[in-house]
Amino acid sequence: MSRIHKAACIGGGVIGGAWAARFVLAGIDTRLFDPHPDAERIVGEVMANAERAYDMLTTAPLSPRGKLTFARSIEEAVDGADWIQESVPERVDLKRNVLTQIDAAADPKALIASSTSGIMPTDLQRDMKHPERMFVAHPYNPVYLLPLAELVGGARTSRATLEEARDRLAPIGMKGVIINKEIEAFVGDRLLEAVWREALWLIKDDICDTETLDDVIRYSFGMRWAQMGLFETYRIAGGEAGMRHFLAQFGPCLAWPWTKLTDVVDLNDELVDKIAGQSDAQSGARGIRELERIRDQNLVGIMQALKAGDAGRGWGAGKLLADFEQHLWKNAPPAVVTDTTKPVRLAEFEVHPSWVDYNGHMTEYRYSQCFADSADALLRMIGADMDYVAAGHSFYTVESHVRLLQECKSGDRLYVRAQILPSDGKKLHSFMWLHAASNDAVVATCEHLMLHVASKEGKTVPPGPDILARLEPLIAGHARLEQPEAVGRYVGQRR
Repeated sequence: MSRIHKAACIGGGVIGGAWAARFVLAGIDTRLFDPHPDAERIVGEVMANAERAYDMLTTAPLSPRGKLTFARSIEEAVDGADWIQESVPERVDLKRNVLTQIDAAADPKALIASSTSGIMPTDLQRDMKHPERMFVAHPYNPVYLLPLAELVGGARTSRATLEEARDRLAPIGMKGVIINKEIEAFVGDRLLEAVWREALWLIKDDICDTETLDDVIRYSFGMRWAQMGLFETYRIAGGEAGMRHFLAQFGPCLAWPWTKLTDVVDLNDELVDKIAGQSDAQSGARGIRELERIRDQNLVGIMQALKAGDAGRGWGAGKLLADFEQHLWKNAPPAVVTDTTKPVRLAEFEVHPSWVDYNGHMTEYRYSQCFADSADALLRMIGADMDYVAAGHSFYTVESHVRLLQECKSGDRLYVRAQILPSDGKKLHSFMWLHAASNDAVVATCEHLMLHVASKEGKTVPPGPDILARLEPLIAGHARLEQPEAVGRYVGQRR
């Protein structure tokens, strides 16, 4: 798979810093140049938020973190980079000058991308010696979470460059979409500008205030768009007859005078003050970093929920996350058991705000999730990974018993250990302890039974020899351990 080996970011503001976070957390060494005196502090804050978001986003083992280096010049930043992301302020003259400097200093085979949200790439590549490798990679904020990048070529950009860029974005969890023709503001911002223009009129004419307008979006079509987009949503609205029926039924509405999209609102001081005042009343009590953290947490929740859609195959951005996690698991170094005479440590967790209930304590099903994820970690340890499942075999959980012993709160760090009970491979019987990392106290236990199954036949069968070769030393070693006191307990049994 084509991938980015070394990245450079020119500009470390909101977008440039978030690009750097995306690269670094994907395991890519990155150099960043920004002459702003507070660049390191600003990027450091963005990086901290990105790390927090990734902790919530996935339990898959991320690639070893890339090294972030602050360069003293454009030339130093781009040296050796094969993907260079320009994210300087939106001025044609400034961007063109920076891109020309990058072009002169970079490896001729390096891809050069601009984060511009609307400037035509033909205008930006005008003075470049190698314009064929320059294109727009327009992301959406926060870049480290939202996976889309619009890939737009200029008059002298080769199609091969855009296709290579799309392929290189996939391993870092991003979706590159190639726009066929360049146009001011590309696709996404043109749609957003149309909605924004109508929104300004609705506020100006006192139809609603800013909070009401945001509620209309976030509690209705915003969630539909998040997982299905515009046209597929409308196709469903057409019923069994599909899009043709929808267009026949609602197409004539476009001729009705519902919107003012062809009439630009006068964004005068009065309207600016009105919107700013309403926005302050809506959100002003929270600082920008807190709002970013809330936004990130919400986006993580949406993507995690979408990952579980379509019978577990994922939907929209959730399917992309599932594919990204599968890529991470596939490339993670295999766990090695160095001592088969002790319980094995399987997984680590942090109790996130979305895991707690109205009492501020971790909910019951999150305890079960910790044990389920740990059971998956045990299966990966013995080689029963996704490739093994795809080949037609798997371990199915048939019984479990969870005891909740202590409360866990948001921010608590946890880990799981497991002991293999008498098993024969066809039957995998284990006992797991969930510990608080702060003092190693046991906060919950789980007795867990899985059966090895041939998926197509739907019957239990012995596992393959490779699985047994890894499992049998654990079974033999743990047979010498004292049996946990809670083995065989039943619900309601006195301690």
